[in-house]
Amino acid sequence: MDHHQSSNLFRFSLSQLRLPKSARLRAFGIYFSGALFSIGFWSLIDAAIFSKTVNASNVHVTFIDWIPLICSSLGMLIVNSIEKNNLMNTDQQGGTNAGGLFDDSGNYVWAARIILFLGFSLLAGGVAGSFMVFILKYLMKHYGFPTLGMGVANIVCNCCVMLSCIVLWLSQNIEDEYSYSLAL
Repeated sequence: MDHHQSSNLFRFSLSQLRLPKSARLRAFGIYFSGALFSIGFWSLIDAAIFSKTVNASNVHVTFIDWIPLICSSLGMLIVNSIEKNNLMNTDQQGGTNAGGLFDDSGNYVWAARIILFLGFSLLAGGVAGSFMVFILKYLMKHYGFPTLGMGVANIVCNCCVMLSCIVLWLSQNIEDEYSYSLAL
């Protein structure tokens, strides 16, 4: 047995497993985003299960209640498909020129910005749609709790998906400590 070994019990010390600060922040943001999305998704699933099994009223979660979640999820998919670099770089070098919308570097940046705007519009439409479903389906007909809770679950669902999208986009676009931004 070698007497010059370190005093660690295990082969790898925890200090070797430490991530840089930006990587830890990125990992936390991604996990937190996933938690927000799952809380939102499962709140609507819970409302749908409650609606079909325990709910004593004739009001149930229908496809209309799911439309805002579909819009929010599509918006989240679109927003998180856009790289931050595509929004700010004006000197995109794509290699070959295929023509079309992405032929000019300015068009490329504007196309990315328009797609990002459409994604956030879908997110906002999902949240606004959940409020409209809540108002038109539950509040206007003067339902009380627990039936009103199904509409609240829809709002919670879409707000969590929107927050999840924002946290995920910010987390994915955190720059490493060792990378340098050349933009002035």
